[in-house]
Amino acid sequence: MTDGDASGRPVRTLFLGSGTFAVPILRALAEAPEVALVAVITAPPRPAGRTGDLRPTPVAEAASLLGLPVLTPGRLREPVTQEAIAALAPGLIVLADYGRIVPGALLDLPAHGALNLHPSLLPRHRGATPLPAAILAGDTETGVTLMRMDEGVDTGPIVAVRRLALRGDERAPALEATLAALAAELLRASLGPWLAGSLPARPQPAAGASLTRPLRKEDARLDPGLGAERLARVVRAYDPWPGAWLELPSGRLIVHEATAVPGAPTPEAPPGTLVAHADGVALVTSAGLLVLGSVQPAGKRRMSGAEWRRGLRELLAAPGAGSADRG
Repeated sequence: MTDGDASGRPVRTLFLGSGTFAVPILRALAEAPEVALVAVITAPPRPAGRTGDLRPTPVAEAASLLGLPVLTPGRLREPVTQEAIAALAPGLIVLADYGRIVPGALLDLPAHGALNLHPSLLPRHRGATPLPAAILAGDTETGVTLMRMDEGVDTGPIVAVRRLALRGDERAPALEATLAALAAELLRASLGPWLAGSLPARPQPAAGASLTRPLRKEDARLDPGLGAERLARVVRAYDPWPGAWLELPSGRLIVHEATAVPGAPTPEAPPGTLVAHADGVALVTSAGLLVLGSVQPAGKRRMSGAEWRRGLRELLAAPGAGSADRG
């Protein structure tokens, strides 16, 4: 395979990314002989932790270790930012987990276009949160799509796809790591053919399209009216953010791990009731029990359900007591 484009020279390339999903992709691009990575564009540092100290993005940290120039513009639409990017004379843009709108003027700038690595099988789960959406929906398959970007939200033509079968017990962080590695492999395999013009892009099908949105804290509330299977997926999908939770009389309870047990609730234990289960605690739902494997009570450390139960003797003793807020 010839390195670079038809001229044989490595193609000047910009990488746009911010989150952890993008880090293996950045590393793969930095090693690719077909391109010369001239700069990395990422979101500005943000306050983090209790101190509020500014922290660079995971991509910024990875780029610094690779010795790559890092740009952190607030908005890509600013004329000064677009002028600075144009001055780099990129022949290709590669984007992954950037989290910001890229204006059409920049998409049209490189001769080889702008490629996006998206963690879903497009057109399913377009938008900001495809990975938790796949877990929440109970999808049996997901994957990574390499697409040529247009001005829509993940609507550009598809260049290549890698698929991944799901077992049904995936948690968001581990699934993200698996898909990031898969995306890096897909980029390595696709760069040469794309730059050589032998890998065509095909329009996305209209059927099966769905759009996700940024997550809110309220999305992760465990509503006992939804059933245990659904709530177990909420716990796995929204780890670590926004983090599944219950509102109890004692305050908010964060649920880090939970499993569903089939079976209908009894009249003595309506949905929303906390009941003893084995050596731990379960939430009664409209369809089955949600066993709380790991929790964090308000103002306390993370602990197992069994540990938490030892402090709930009175709460669990009275039928109907300890009901989670279903409001």
